[in-house]
Amino acid sequence: MLRLALIAVSFAMLTVASDAQDAPAGIKRTPLQKIAFPEGYSTVMGLAEIAPGASSGRHTHPGIETGYILDGEVLMSVDGQPDQTLKAGDSYQIPAGVAHDVKAVGNGPSKALATYVVEAEKPLASPAP
Repeated sequence: MLRLALIAVSFAMLTVASDAQDAPAGIKRTPLQKIAFPEGYSTVMGLAEIAPGASSGRHTHPGIETGYILDGEVLMSVDGQPDQTLKAGDSYQIPAGVAHDVKAVGNGPSKALATYVVEAEKPLASPAP
């Protein structure tokens, strides 16, 4: 039984890792988990570590993103909303399909825990103009 559980966990982590995007310079993305829920969607959780001055680049997701800033300070730019400076302890939400960018603006690196609920057959993120 334990062996079966370890195989299942290993497979799940490989699946999440295969969905990881090539990160821009200065950004490290660590996939944590992915589940097929709700029906037709995937719920994906990951950790993003951003070096001072690094930016994610404008992009969109085929579903919602919600997150929590664990460390540091970031400038969050979301189309249709005023820019926000977020620091450790702040949370954020980004609507489906809305272009956004995040940049570490503090003196040290920033870390965020993000959860995405996205359409199952679409890429997690796509570049935005």
